[in-house]
Amino acid sequence: MVVRACAKINLGLEVVGERPDGYHDILTLFQTIDFADELEFGPAGPGELALRGDDPAVAWDETNLVHRAAAALRLRAGTDRGAAIAVRKRVPAGRGLGGGSADAAATLKALDELWGTGLGRAALDELARGLGADVPYFLAGGLCLGSGRGDDLEPLPDLPALFAVLALPPFSVATAGVYRAFPAALTSRGKDSKIRRFLRAGDFGLLENGLETVIFRSYPQLAELKRFFLDRGAICSLVSGSGSAVYGLFRDRAEAESTRAAVEQTVPAVLVETLSRERYWAGFHAGV
Repeated sequence: MVVRACAKINLGLEVVGERPDGYHDILTLFQTIDFADELEFGPAGPGELALRGDDPAVAWDETNLVHRAAAALRLRAGTDRGAAIAVRKRVPAGRGLGGGSADAAATLKALDELWGTGLGRAALDELARGLGADVPYFLAGGLCLGSGRGDDLEPLPDLPALFAVLALPPFSVATAGVYRAFPAALTSRGKDSKIRRFLRAGDFGLLENGLETVIFRSYPQLAELKRFFLDRGAICSLVSGSGSAVYGLFRDRAEAESTRAAVEQTVPAVLVETLSRERYWAGFHAGV
């Protein structure tokens, strides 16, 4: 079985406040994009989980989210089934695109099918929450409002397809470090949510990523990429999640393609399309 694990961008992110568990409450809009890793699942001996991947920057051991997802599913299902899993990475790690979380969710979904565990969506959601705040989103896809740690999800009607140019600087950003440095005075608890205003009005100019205040202080080159996208006519340009990917959103494909070519003179860049929930799941099985 071969499946596609599509990445996401955040169409806005507001830091609502600190939580007693050390995390932060946030409000964010998740949006899936046509930019994916490919995972191939094959048979293995009882109890064996053999994981390999083609990105040397990623640890392909028991700490990897794919391995952890497979182990958690097997434990919950009470089975000793094994699997050989090969990951072809396209979504770079540490760029705020959710590649590792997408891979984990794809593993839960694929092995639930392959092993015939029949756990159902509620059980898979519970397992996903235990793996990471972004993982549950990838069991939904499309446009979702995320609150709490980002794992309280409200699926929303999909937006019309848009084109996103992803600038992919050759360095990652540590999410935990960004949140640790976020000033409590800048949290948005009690303030009017621009994300909710966007959902009412549809004005992309309202969308902001509150983490950019911290990110741009350490990585001013990301602020320059954002300015570049806006100067090229992007209807929205934000750091995705905690970065380091910066995207520009366009309605016109030709405009987006010319912008991608211009960005690529400075940093690697790809042109992708946003995916509705239906298209996200229709494309899940890559090799079937």
